[in-house]
Amino acid sequence: MDVRRRPSKSVAAADSSGKLKAKHSPSTLKYYVEEDPSLKVPASLYFVNASVICAFFTLLYYLLSRWREKIRSASPLHVLSAPELAALLAFAASSVYLLGFFGVEFFQSLLLRPSSDIWADDCEEEKVVSVVAEGVSQKSPCGQALDDEILKLEFDPVKPAAPKAKAVETEKWDEPIGLTEEDEEVIASVVAGTTPSYSLENKLGDCRRAAAVRREALQRMTGKSLAGLPLEGFDYESILGQCCEMPVGYVQIPVGIAGPLVLDGQKYSVPMATTEGCLVASLNRGCKAIALSGGASSVVLRDGMTRAPVVRFGSAKRAAELKFYLESPENFEALSSVFNSSSRFARLQSIKCAIAGKNLYLRFSCSTGDAMGMNMVSKGVQNVMNFLEKDFPDMDVMGISGNYCSDKKPAAVNWIEGRGKSVVCEAVIKGDMVRKVLKTSVNALVELNMLKNLTGSAMAGALGGFNAQASNIVSAIYIATGQDPAQNVESSHCITMMEAINDGQDLHISVTMPSIEVGTVGGGTQLASQSACLNLLGVKGANREAPGSNSRLLATVVAGSVLAAELSLMSAIAAGHLVQSHMKYNRSNKDVSKASP
Repeated sequence: MDVRRRPSKSVAAADSSGKLKAKHSPSTLKYYVEEDPSLKVPASLYFVNASVICAFFTLLYYLLSRWREKIRSASPLHVLSAPELAALLAFAASSVYLLGFFGVEFFQSLLLRPSSDIWADDCEEEKVVSVVAEGVSQKSPCGQALDDEILKLEFDPVKPAAPKAKAVETEKWDEPIGLTEEDEEVIASVVAGTTPSYSLENKLGDCRRAAAVRREALQRMTGKSLAGLPLEGFDYESILGQCCEMPVGYVQIPVGIAGPLVLDGQKYSVPMATTEGCLVASLNRGCKAIALSGGASSVVLRDGMTRAPVVRFGSAKRAAELKFYLESPENFEALSSVFNSSSRFARLQSIKCAIAGKNLYLRFSCSTGDAMGMNMVSKGVQNVMNFLEKDFPDMDVMGISGNYCSDKKPAAVNWIEGRGKSVVCEAVIKGDMVRKVLKTSVNALVELNMLKNLTGSAMAGALGGFNAQASNIVSAIYIATGQDPAQNVESSHCITMMEAINDGQDLHISVTMPSIEVGTVGGGTQLASQSACLNLLGVKGANREAPGSNSRLLATVVAGSVLAAELSLMSAIAAGHLVQSHMKYNRSNKDVSKASP
């Protein structure tokens, strides 16, 4: 069917001057095309086509169902009953009809496409189509005549069409976020206090839209702009109900890569999310010195997450009775069975009790697989508390956590007993590498470590802080891999030791970190960016063959990275290069006021 129909001659007529004049009033801005009656499709043809298509799919379904029944009953497929034979013939006939009606014209349109000279002939025969608007005649080439099939327009074709949904421009703020009128109504209700901000995800059913609405409402209520805080480019569905509530955007933190860190015979590229200059470069230099000296080695000394509820009795004697009950080896098996029933991976290791008057603190420790395990151990502790109430009905559980755990606070119990993964990592740095790569000497490093990390920290009354910059590395790796950044407090407990060996020629360096709290499943580890960083280290997700091995490997990488960073920073201080390097790499010469957000 040829779609290249030309406008009827009744659309415009030529006057004596050769110009085209409109048949209808210019103010109408409409064209009328008189169609050829021979090109109209009769209604009966539509009915026939619809009937054949319905028959085609009905017969196809019938034949497939009969084929399936024969396969199930082991009947021969070539033996056909009368209804099956009739259905097969009707199916073939409908297929031929559909192929002939639709297929032939389709292939003709591909193989017999008109050449460009045909269009040229049309242009010669009818060179222009007059468009009359407000007394001004505009000419359009004949190729534009194709558009004349839809000439009855309800708007001015010269002007752009207005959008269907009116967008509200947020001129008040620097960053327009494309809110609709419906969003404006929701924003107004949030600002008025009739709609709680935390309910937007459920109300709107779109996490990204909820964040945009909440963001705009916040700007209007506070009168402060959030123009520099990105909104687009983040999967808000991934954090719903697990990572962050009431989001209004996200913060961009650059991720640098240091390494390779040669640890236990393997090479690791260490991701670090940080805004501190020189940090990645410093770790990278330490990794180089370790690699050129044969690499570092590590040992996981302990793996157990803790939770310590606090309970109260009517007397100190009664609290002591529970203490003796919990610490008795005869009762541990029953308590362990109750605790372990809470999870496939939770395994109770020990219960350590401390009394303060008639108050009793119970420090449960358990392995948690590849999860960091705070929720897992809390669930197990709750099971034990319910179990103990049968024999100690006068026990009053004051809190599931009594700070004897101790979580996200510097505490001697973590420094002594450990929490999470307790790791020691060591390396022997050759004297040549100390001089060539680190630009210092073995004796200078040993003396500085004694005066700074050991004596200086003791003079300051440090608790687990006998190191140079362990928290720098722990925080950067934690943020990059989706760990809880607040657990940097106890995870950064570290003592750095240095000693001259081989007649003072080489350096032995070690870091001992008793409470590295990491996991490779759950929490922020499931987000796309953090999951990519875990995948880079080869510890993404849970290890099915050896549960817990991925999280333990991540803990050793953290300790190995701290080892490299301690080596590099101490060398920079010993050589007097610390200030010089920070002035060179950690201070920007850009005019911040002119920088784009």
